[in-house]
Amino acid sequence: QVQLTESGGGTVEPGDSLTLSCTATGRTFERYAGGWFRQAAGKEREFVAAIGWSGRNIEYIDSVKGRFTISRDNAKYALWLNMTSLKPEDAAVYYCAAGNFPAYYEKMEYFRRERMYEYWGQGTQVAVSS
Repeated sequence: QVQLTESGGGTVEPGDSLTLSCTATGRTFERYAGGWFRQAAGKEREFVAAIGWSGRNIEYIDSVKGRFTISRDNAKYALWLNMTSLKPEDAAVYYCAAGNFPAYYEKMEYFRRERMYEYWGQGTQVAVSS
């Protein structure tokens, strides 16, 4: 069992930066791929970014490329999402997730599938408003 806890959400202005953290406890998190998803009010949850267990494979949705950076530190059982140049459309509840992806599946086609992730955090709210 892996327990995930997100933190770092808050209210920022457009153009600001924010870093979300996800800490894991329980089983061998270092062997799990980590992902970030978000759900805006009235919308379905969507994939944002993911990183393979080794950190070698990383994917982002187009709308955050160049602005968001996903990273991890397996020794610290931690996953981060550094968000810069935030826009109002980035406002959402952000969730971290972990899944045991075989190496072949560490690609966008599978990273973006919610059912590939076994463990989820409770979410952290990000609001972007002037």
